[in-house]
This record gives sequence, C-alpha cells and structure tokens, in this order.
Amino acid sequence: MKITPSDICGVAGILPTPATPDADKWQTDNSVNFSETSRMTDLVVEAGTDIILTTGTFGECATLTGTELKEFVSCVVDTVARRRLVFAGVTTLNTRDTIRRGQELVKVGADGLFIGRPMWLAMDDRAIVRFYKDIAEALPGVPVIVYDNPIAFKGKISREAYLQIAAIPEMVAAKHVGGPSLESDALAVGENCRILPLLSDWLRMAKAHPDLMKAAWTGSIACAPSPLNALARHIRERDWDAAAPVSEKCQWAEAAMFAGGDLAKFMDYSIQIGHLRFASAGLIVPGPSRPPYLDLPDEYRAGAIECGQRWASLEKEFGSVLAAT
Repeated sequence: MKITPSDICGVAGILPTPATPDADKWQTDNSVNFSETSRMTDLVVEAGTDIILTTGTFGECATLTGTELKEFVSCVVDTVARRRLVFAGVTTLNTRDTIRRGQELVKVGADGLFIGRPMWLAMDDRAIVRFYKDIAEALPGVPVIVYDNPIAFKGKISREAYLQIAAIPEMVAAKHVGGPSLESDALAVGENCRILPLLSDWLRMAKAHPDLMKAAWTGSIACAPSPLNALARHIRERDWDAAAPVSEKCQWAEAAMFAGGDLAKFMDYSIQIGHLRFASAGLIVPGPSRPPYLDLPDEYRAGAIECGQRWASLEKEFGSVLAAT
C-alpha cells in the first residue's frame, strides 16, 4: 500500500524506549527492555492510537546502538502486527548512516521512517532540501515524516524549504513544534505534506483548517493514551464543543513538565524528564535513561513528576469513560 499524506490522520504517538535496569551503565550491551516494549506498544495500540512513531529525542535515538535500534523497532513492529502504521525514527549525524539504518528498519517491517537532519553543524535551506532528496533517492517509495525541531536541529525549516520538501512524494508529513510559523507552513504545503502540530495546538488549528489539520503528534502517548485518543475522536467528528474540555485537560497535564515555561531549557533534559514523567504516570516502566544523558537538576524533578501524575489522573478518568461506552 502506498502511503500518502491523506493516510496521516489522528494521533501520531511517539513511544519511549523502555530500558533495562542497567541501561545507565556504559558497559551494557543491550539496554532495551523488550517485554516492557511489547506491553507498552500493545497498550498504546489497543487504546486506539492511530499512528506509532519511535525513537525521536526522548525515545533516545541518539543513545541506542545500531543493534538496539533495529531490535527495538522490530519488537514494536511485531507487536503492532499491522494494526497501525509504524514510522521508525532514524536520525544520525550523517546522510549515509541515516540511509543505512533506514534500510534496515524498513527490512524489519517499519511502514515508514521518522527522520531529522544531521545536527553537528547547522544546515541551510539548500542543504536541508538536498538531505531529504537524498533520502528519497536512496529509499524510493518509503514514506517519511520529517522531524522539524529548531532547538535540536539548530534552526527552523523555512517555508521556502518546506515547499521544496513537500514536492518530494516520499515526504508525507512533518512533525512541527508550533509557534508563529505553524499555520503559514501548513497553508503553504497544503495537501502535499501533512503538517503535524503538537497536540496542544491541534484543536485551535483544526477548527480553523479542518481539512488540513487532520493529525497531530504527542510525546505523552505512553503516559495516558485514553484522553489523547478521546480528543482525536472529537476532532475527527468535528465536535468542537466536546473537544474543548479534553484539549484543556491535556494542556494542563503537559504544562507541568516545562520548567518556567521554557522549551529550550526543557530540551536540554528532555530524555531525563521523559523517564521521570513516564515512571510517575505509572502506565509503563521506563527504566533509567542511557549515557550520557543521566543527570537531572533538582529544579526539573517536581514538574516532571507532577506532569506524570496529572496524566495518570486523566488516564483514570478517560480510561473509565471509554471502558463504559
């Protein structure tokens, strides 16, 4: 089946990579907890999540070995068992490694790839577009979700670059962090590439542009899939009145993890914060983070724990509602 932007609808939930108890030691050869990976993946799918993404930032693409990445994605793919689309994250420091890892993940069954550009040095528009053209040339027909994070990748993808990227058939969607360019980027590329807003921006954007904003991304799917998927259902039905209180509750839960409301400061410790909030939410056992991203300053801890607890309360509320319907 050829995957196009029209197939990217609903919640794109990004999974963490559950770790073994000794994952924080550099001597560990395989730090992936496969039994917990399978349990987590099944929970998220059974809760109704539309699309599964793996190995982004807090999913620790940067800290997994090549073998761990391949085996983790294989476990996710086997657990999903074609019930949902799986886009496997494969971001490296150069084009050739990204392509080679991408080829391996497609072979183990990933439906598509989730790819950020190399970030050792900042890349201008010409280099960014060439990078994604090279990916498409090396992996023809493999759908790609572009990872656009200005902090992680040292710059925003410009509207002009987006227009060129959207003209590449393999580039079916882009994970967008929001901000003032969200609406203009989405309108610029139109149906050629599905711009995915952060879930907290989704309702506002979907009300304004319901035919374009048919999907959103979240990094909290392994904290509480039930409220997130409830929001997706209301937006899909264009029931804005029902969606509004759910969206407000999800924003309330998410807000706690941003120290002082500063996204840049959060990004410095997003892996460690992720492990703490997943553990606090209690749906999965994330295990420790992997080196070198191990320590978390005290000022981030309370917010990460509070975030997880808020999501746990919403999962209890909405999981009960869904079970009763």
